[in-house]
Amino acid sequence: MRGMTTHGFDRDYWERHWRQGRDGGPGSMGGNPPNPYLAREIGGLAPGTALDAGCGGGAEALWLASHGWEVTAADISSEALARAADRAAASGAGERVRWVEADLGVWDPDTRFDLVMTHYAHPAMPQLAFYDRIAGWVAPGGTLLIVGHLHATGSGGHGEHGGHGGHGGHGGHGHHPPAEASVTSAAVVARLDGVEWEIVTAEEQARTLSGHGGPLHDVVVRAVRRR
Repeated sequence: MRGMTTHGFDRDYWERHWRQGRDGGPGSMGGNPPNPYLAREIGGLAPGTALDAGCGGGAEALWLASHGWEVTAADISSEALARAADRAAASGAGERVRWVEADLGVWDPDTRFDLVMTHYAHPAMPQLAFYDRIAGWVAPGGTLLIVGHLHATGSGGHGEHGGHGGHGGHGGHGHHPPAEASVTSAAVVARLDGVEWEIVTAEEQARTLSGHGGPLHDVVVRAVRRR
């Protein structure tokens, strides 16, 4: 346990979480549209190879695939990946996605990618250390896209959660993400060496999602590896 951590975010946690969300209806995990920041931040890039770190129900991975990217989509939860595979079969874009069951705290890909992205992912390691880890998988000239929960002072965190890495469209926390699963844009940017990275986007946004219990407070950071 890490101090006052309230959630383990290990494999058993996420398997239980995805099983509990299986029959949650149209707004349940894996049933939401791709995160809107994805199209805004990545839509203008030429397709290449991509890693979706914590793919959850697969909405973002399939969006990339439908736009010509060759995608590796990794998640710790077999339940999440089964949901993603079902969605892929219905989408027609699944042939461009390789689904990988992996603990992102210990797994290492065998290549680097033109794009590494994560949406609300929080494995069983410190959040900023996780971002450090996936940043190392970006190829020179490639892009890192981080969408996370905004840390608010005094956030106790007692909502439901959305996948080893989140899921289509939102992280499932409502407006009370656990403190250990949230960050600020400044904290993320501070981890990216200015010699190695060009920061393109660093912002904190609030948005609403139909059927959600309150506004979502997001951190969005996009950076390009210089070398």
